[in-house]
Amino acid sequence: MMVKNKLEYNCPLEATMRIIGGKYKGIIIGHLINKTLRYSELQKMIPQSTPKMLIQQLKELEADKIITRKLYPIVPPKTEYSLSERGKTLIPIILELNNWGIKYLQEENIPCAYLNNNC
Repeated sequence: MMVKNKLEYNCPLEATMRIIGGKYKGIIIGHLINKTLRYSELQKMIPQSTPKMLIQQLKELEADKIITRKLYPIVPPKTEYSLSERGKTLIPIILELNNWGIKYLQEENIPCAYLNNNC
C-alpha cells in the first residue's frame, strides 16, 4: 500500500517478499553470488525471461539497493551487475531456498537441468 510515497507493510515478511519475490529476482540474486555479470550473460542464464521482464527485475533490484549496476561509456555500451552490500546479506537466504528446491525436486523426481550445478 502506498502512503505519501512510502510503502507500508503489515509484517516484515511482506517487505522481504516484495523485494525478492519477483518472477526472476531470486534467480538473478543467485547468479550474482560472488560474481559480476553482464546483462547478456544474465540473459543467457535466464532464457525463459523476456528482455523486458529481465530489465524490469534488474531495475527493481537496483532501486531496492540489492544490486549495483555499472555502465561503461563505450560503444557498444557495457553494463555489469553485482550484489550490493545489502544484497550480499541475502546470500544465506538464497542458498537455503536453493537447497530446499534441490530437496523438493529430488523427492518429487522432477528433472532439473541445473540440479548438479545449482541454479
